[in-house]
Amino acid sequence: MTGPSADTSAPPPPDGDGADETEDSGLLAALLDGMDAALVAFAADGTVTHWNHEAARILGWTADEAVGRTGLAGWAVRKEDADGIEAALAAAMRSPGRQVHEFALLTKDGHRLLVRTQASAVRGPGGRVAGVYCAFSEVHTQMDLERSIALSEALFEDASWGVVLVDADLRPAVVNAHAARTLGVGRTALLGRPLGDLLAQGVEELECALQHVLAEGAPPAAAELWVTLRSEEAELPRRCWRSGFVRLASPLAEEPVPLGVAWLFQDVTEAKRTEQDNSLLRFRAHQLHRAGRAAAECPDPAEAAAVHLDFALAGFADHGLADLATRPAPAPYGAVADDDADDAYDTYGTHDTYGTHDIYGAEATGDARDRAGAQAGAGAGRGAGCALVRTLASPAGAPGPSEACTATGIPVPYPPGHPAFQAFQRRGPVRTSAGAAPAEGWAAARHWPDGTVHGLCVLLRSRGRTLGVLTFLRSPSRRPFDRADADYAEEVAARIAACLDLSGAASS
Repeated sequence: MTGPSADTSAPPPPDGDGADETEDSGLLAALLDGMDAALVAFAADGTVTHWNHEAARILGWTADEAVGRTGLAGWAVRKEDADGIEAALAAAMRSPGRQVHEFALLTKDGHRLLVRTQASAVRGPGGRVAGVYCAFSEVHTQMDLERSIALSEALFEDASWGVVLVDADLRPAVVNAHAARTLGVGRTALLGRPLGDLLAQGVEELECALQHVLAEGAPPAAAELWVTLRSEEAELPRRCWRSGFVRLASPLAEEPVPLGVAWLFQDVTEAKRTEQDNSLLRFRAHQLHRAGRAAAECPDPAEAAAVHLDFALAGFADHGLADLATRPAPAPYGAVADDDADDAYDTYGTHDTYGTHDIYGAEATGDARDRAGAQAGAGAGRGAGCALVRTLASPAGAPGPSEACTATGIPVPYPPGHPAFQAFQRRGPVRTSAGAAPAEGWAAARHWPDGTVHGLCVLLRSRGRTLGVLTFLRSPSRRPFDRADADYAEEVAARIAACLDLSGAASS
């Protein structure tokens, strides 16, 4: 096997094929010196013919000191280890393919160094064995490389969290199986697509995080991103992904060149929702406790009712209204009255199931159901003589404390089928919402403050009697009321009803 000589001072041939061979030898020497692995080559008689720059760096022997020596014994290998190494190199010359071994070599300063080698025969024209080359690296370096490869393969095959490699253009380049399942698409279908094609909400926050990592590096802590998938098969409307980011840089570049970002995430939606629910329950329980202590210091029960309403509105609703029911007028002499008509409003009816009823108001969400409820509730509500008189209300304009309304006795002009009437008739909470696109005048038609899009009506009950209806209202900045909100509203209503009953505002 021919190769670069240790003596580089010999002048090149003047012309012809000799010049081409010199150029080839120079190119080969440059390639060998630029390798990341150390390389030593032997002729068939065991003479060292090549010794590259990495071999000199690892063992300390320069090319001038190594090339031309016969074997490695006595200088790069201890004499006790030389026989085994020479036998392995001789076997590599006789065997096809590469032979992998681990040898203990000697550095120039006398230290032993364990290396992993790959040896293979070098064949000349006609297939004759001309020598053997041996590429080697330190064992711990090789093991680090193997660990990195094994870790990469495990992350993209068996990891229990999502891993996405995002290139510098913020497009997925590699996606593991878990991430593909979470995103609801195939692994190859994600590649090269903008993140906006995958996420309907949260894409701006994610892209901002990726750009920050590309520019500044990995953040000190994991981030929690709330996202919504575009996939129609998404089980949850919003998901919380706890995400970590690592900037990837090329190890081959002189200066760190970002190749992209490794995005690791895990779906923690259920845990976050449970945490939020528990936090909300603690806050509401604390508010009820504070309201009870504040109301206990009020000499007037009506003032105590207003205190309970003010504490309930904090973090719950924008407005609160308390309407008390008036008794129907006595039937004329000789008229046929409904059996126990009066008691129908003071006890839980046997034909009505106590629970939360959903009413979808506004033309945008189908006012037909609201009108159907109006027909069902008109007879037992206002049509039967029931009227609701405003007793307590929070200010509709500037923020301020709730105040008791002047006792005029004039009913609120609620139309038939109003959610307050339906709650009174059905003996249970009623939720209503204007929908995604509220129709103009939706709140005004229900005699609620402007800007209202969500309503919740619950009964005011005290001493086994229905005193009236308590209404909570929300603006578009808040979400619609849910069943947990209805439970909390009923708890507040029970306290307000007790205060109003004690004040004598409710008819006895």
